[in-house]
This record gives sequence, C-alpha cells and structure tokens, in this order.
Amino acid sequence: MSTHTAQRHPQPLRPLPAGRVKFTDAFWSRYRDLVREVVIPYQYEALHDRVPDAEPSHAIANFEIAAGRKQGEFHGFVFQDTDVAKWLEAVGYSLMTHPDPELERLADDVIDLIAEAQGEDGYLNTYFTIQEPDKRWTNLADCHELYTAGHLIEAACAYYEATGKRKVLDVACRLADCIDRVFGPNEGQLRGYDGHEEIELALVKLYRVTGEERYLRLAAFFVDERGREPNFLREEWEKRGRINFFLKRPAPINLEYHQAHRPVREQTDAVGHAVRAMYLYAAMADLAAENGDESLLEACRRLWRSTTRKRMYVTGGVGSTHHLEAFTTDYDLPNDTAYAESCASIGLIMFAKRMLQIEAKGEYGDVMERALYNTVLAGMSQDGKRYFYVNPLEVWPEACRSNPGKHHVKPVRQRWFGCACCPPNIARLIASLGGYVYDVDADSGIVYTHLYIGGEARLNVGKEGGGHDGGTVVVRQETNYPWDGAVMLTVTPEAGGLSAFTLALRLPGWSRTSEIAVNGERIAPEVRDGYAYIRRDWQPGDTVELKLDMTIRLLAARPEVRADAGRVAIQRGPLVYCLESADNPGGPLSALAIDTQTPLTATYDAQLLGGCVVIEGRAFREGARDWADALYLPLEEEDGARCEEPAAFRAIPYYLWGNRGEGEMAVWVRYR
Repeated sequence: MSTHTAQRHPQPLRPLPAGRVKFTDAFWSRYRDLVREVVIPYQYEALHDRVPDAEPSHAIANFEIAAGRKQGEFHGFVFQDTDVAKWLEAVGYSLMTHPDPELERLADDVIDLIAEAQGEDGYLNTYFTIQEPDKRWTNLADCHELYTAGHLIEAACAYYEATGKRKVLDVACRLADCIDRVFGPNEGQLRGYDGHEEIELALVKLYRVTGEERYLRLAAFFVDERGREPNFLREEWEKRGRINFFLKRPAPINLEYHQAHRPVREQTDAVGHAVRAMYLYAAMADLAAENGDESLLEACRRLWRSTTRKRMYVTGGVGSTHHLEAFTTDYDLPNDTAYAESCASIGLIMFAKRMLQIEAKGEYGDVMERALYNTVLAGMSQDGKRYFYVNPLEVWPEACRSNPGKHHVKPVRQRWFGCACCPPNIARLIASLGGYVYDVDADSGIVYTHLYIGGEARLNVGKEGGGHDGGTVVVRQETNYPWDGAVMLTVTPEAGGLSAFTLALRLPGWSRTSEIAVNGERIAPEVRDGYAYIRRDWQPGDTVELKLDMTIRLLAARPEVRADAGRVAIQRGPLVYCLESADNPGGPLSALAIDTQTPLTATYDAQLLGGCVVIEGRAFREGARDWADALYLPLEEEDGARCEEPAAFRAIPYYLWGNRGEGEMAVWVRYR
C-alpha cells in the first residue's frame, strides 16, 4: 500500500446526484430527450445485433453464452462487455430524472442476464468465462479485465442510485470483493494493475455508495502500484513470452502507453493512450480528495497543465495521433489527422469536474465546458443514430479514403463500431449531465455554478449543529445559452432552512466582461479564480442576472503549434466554429482567407440543423488565375496581384458538422 503520508483536507465535495437537477433548457433538454427516447433504445437494439447495416456488437450474445442460456463462441473485442455496462449506466442516469417502467423492465432483464453470467467467486468477464477460463489475470496489459469490471461497477452504482434496486449493486460488490482477494500487497496476491485504467475511479464510486473502505484502499493500491519497480506490466510481459494478445506474436511493450513508465506521483507529462490517461487522472483526483493527499494532488495539477496547456485541441479534444490513440509531444496538434477520441474528451470532462471539487478554479470549468460543447457533442449526429469515434479539425473526404494515414478519419458518422466504446459513453455523459452543473460546499456554505443550463436544482446547503443538513434551496436557471450570454438565476430557500450562504458563479474565460445584478441592482462581487462570490441572506424569489460577453473572437495558436500557423479559429461563447463546403461552395476551403478587417456577424438561423447561430463574414478566395494543368506557378503575376477574389463565408458550430452529407470541413482557416 502507499507509504505516502497524507495531509487531511476538509471533506471533499461529493458529486451532486444527477437526479437533483431537472432540465428545462431548450438546448440540453433536446439532447437529454434524444438520449432517452432515441439513443438508449437504438443502442439497446445495436447491443442485440438488430441494427441493419451496422457492425454487429455480439455484446448481449456473449452474456447469453456466458450465462448458459445458449451455446456459441465469444465474438468481439476482449472488452466487449463494457458496451453493455455503459448502456446500463446511461439508463440509470436517465431513470433518475425520467422514471420509465418499460425502460426499467428492459434494464432489469439485462441485469438478470449479467447476474447469471457471474461466477460463484464473483468473477465476471464473458471473454474469459467463454474463451479462456484458465487465463484469468494473466495478461492485464492487454486484456482489460479490470477496465471491464470498472465499467460494470460504475453502471451498478448509477442504477442503484436511480432505482434503489440492489441486484446489480450486489453483483458489483461480489466482483469488487473477488478483485480485492486477488490484488494487493499481501503474500499470495498480485501486485498488479490493469493496462487500461478505469477500475480505480469505479472503486471510489463504489466506496461512496456503500461506505466500504476496502474499495477505497484497493483503488489507492492500484494507483500507487502503477509504474513502480519492479514494473508489473514488464514482468508479466516477460512471463507470457512477450506475446501481445491482439497481435498474437511477440511485440515490445510500451509502458508510456499504459502510463506505467514511472510512478504516477512522478509523472509530469500527459503521455500514452489518451482515454487511459484521463481515467487515471480522474481517479487520482478522487483519491487526492478522499485521502487529503497533497502529493497526489500536485501530480494532478502537473498533468492537468500538460494536458490542457500543451496537448489539447481548441475543441477540447485530446490525443493527437491515431497510432495507439495517444498523445505525442507538446504542441503537436495536427488537424487533418487528429484522433481526439470522443471517449478521451469525456474522460477530460470527468477529470475537470473532479478537480473543481477539490479547488474551484475557472480553468477547470472552462475546459469542461469546451470539451462538452464541442468534441463530445460532435461525436453524435443530430438524430442520435450515428457517431464519430475520431473528431478531426479538418476533413478532405477524398484523402480520407485514399491516404492510409487518414483512414481513421471518417467524413460522415457511422451507425456503430466493432469497438463501440464511444456511443454509449456519450449517452451516459449526457444522461448524467445534471451532476456537472453545480457543487455544494456544505462546510463553507457555498453553492458553485459551473455550467449554465436552464432548469431547476434542489440543493442542500450549509450545516447546522451536529452536521445535519441546513435545509434545501431551490435554484432555477433560465437562459438561451449557448446562443445568448444572459442567465437568470432565481434562488428560493425552503421555509425553516438556511438562507445565508454564498452563490458562486463561474465567469468563463472566453467572456471579456461580465455584469451581475441581484434583484435588478448591479453589484461588484468578489471575483476569485474565475468565480464570482455573492454572499447574502437570500429571500425566496431573489434573482441574480449574469450577462456574459458573446463577442465573436478569432483565436490564434501559439507559434509552436505548427499546424495552425497563419490561421485562426472562430469562437463565440463556448462554441468553436468551422467551415463546411456545404456553406462555402466554389473551391477548396483551403483557398479561403478570412478578412479580419471586416466585422463578423452572428445570426440565429432557426431552419439550419435544428436551429443555431451562424457566423458570416468576408473572405478572399485564391485561385482566380488560369492554372491550366500546372501544379505550381510563381506567386506574383505581371501586375503583382495574388489573383484573389472577394468571397463571403459562413461558419457553423463545430459540433454540428457532418450532418448534411459528405464534404470538406475546417476549423482553422487562413486570414488576411
């Protein structure tokens, strides 16, 4: 176990249950309804291999074989079970806000199947149960056993919190107990950890739901054991003859890929597989909070800075190369070969929220919002039935088809994937979004507002003697965000409860100015680390008006980001914009250069892609000269002109790209 001494912090802010927040927001209610009414049923059919023209999942079929309901062989990836788990987790979060007896019945049927597939010792993994029962825990680097267990545990926690039904939670506890017997520092136990992090944060969730401290200690063991010498993953690799599970032949092991190249407290740069890194960092933040662990927290801060200040796309995407779905080096952020997996941005949001619960700093909320409104939303089509795994910032469809280096980039969303980690991950995040809007520090009497989403939240604030809740406060938000920067909050303490507390509002870094008024009277509250703190004795019906600056901004990248040299990206509010050939015909997007001397305009178009704000302006288009069959010509003609002609351009929010058929797309555009 860890030998690090921990300095005790005040009680960490616990995640607010997603069901405490009801959305009435025009923007997000549509997405939440889409997940409930379309995405969850669609993915249920996909998991049962009933979606025409989509890659088969085999996930439910694998559980049926493992449970003995039918005969057959395992199909799919070794971690195929996780698609079912993430679907179930999305169901749990959906039921928290919208009870649905029929959906609950379907979920209970799936839970019955999962329980039947569990072994007597608590082990649960359909691949090893069906295919290689004698090889459990023998290839943790490649085979995702603990990763798979982690997603089942997360699903169980969400479903139990939504319904109060213990069946799947009991399955998760038996599985966690099985893992606790196998792994640890004691004689006869494996001093190991999974190649794909996930179990660590899942065990913290299970601890918070059950109060069983063994699960918290096991999570800490997995985090602290990672990367220590003698290196477990390297020794395991040697024992199995250096055979890679996926290649079925000897292959080198890349410890950086697994974030196992050194102990986590000594790591300084975000490296390796981006999703694994984000899940690890989220667990590290959880443990730093729960255990008051300063050295772990400082490691989180270092890794946060590396991720967001040197290795993150303007859209909130992380992981720049398709090779190993990984980080590369500082400022290496190519646009047309970007990987930026949807799951990685979801992991970044999870990491950001956990850091906010430790220290309320606006930069965490800003990144959480950036990844949410841009990369994550871009990962799903507007009808909820097609998905991006990869989220590039520039697309040339012909090159995607013919250039092997761009084959991972898809110009249109796919119905499903053989490795379908992203679709149910998007569903579970959107279904759980209510838990990301607020945090409450009951010790200090502060209600933090991180995201601006119309709806109503019931929050316990403050404490009375003996540690009891001080009462319930209802906070209602009204806003047309992200199209408009005006937010109205109405605060109503319930009778007999605490009324003196602080409301803290995040002031997004993209807003140059902000105005705040209480009951119509403008105030100048204390602003600290990107949050405005309003302390008062609140009366029922008190209002707070926040006005954010929605001026269109042209963003430049620092010179080291070579892919963006001489280009700008367009941002308005939390949304990054892009150009599509559908709106900008007449030649390649690469021929356009934005005229920065002409003001840009923002207009709401109710008919476009369900309604959105579009940005329009003036540009110059190169290529008016006669190229004939020349590939290259001198820059200057006899008159010295660059052969440009004026052109109008239109940009749409990045998250909406790819919903009108195949075509070019670009986030970063040349300018003059």
